[in-house]
Amino acid sequence: QMQLVESGGGVVQAGGSLRLSCAASGRAFNAYTMGWFRQAQGKEREFVAGMSWTSVRTSYADSVKGRFTISRDNAKNTVDLQMNSLKPEDTAVYYCAATPQASVRGPYSYWGQGTQVTVSS
Repeated sequence: QMQLVESGGGVVQAGGSLRLSCAASGRAFNAYTMGWFRQAQGKEREFVAGMSWTSVRTSYADSVKGRFTISRDNAKNTVDLQMNSLKPEDTAVYYCAATPQASVRGPYSYWGQGTQVTVSS
């Protein structure tokens, strides 16, 4: 079974940066596609970024493209989300996700508990 734990959330001013990290436990991490989702208060969960297990394919939501970067370190079983030029509308709970499927946009079958990101104006 795959277990995911997010960290790195917090409060940051608009225009600032945060780096989220997701630590994965379980075997065959290198064979999983990894992704980040977020859910703002009163809204549905939405896709943010995804990366294939080989890091060949990546995908980003239009709202974060050019500002966020997903990366993974298979030796450490971690996947990170570097968030730059943060905006108040980026405020949400961010979730790490994993799937053995090839599509970087899902569906995802494993989920972390989430970490809060708050961007102040």
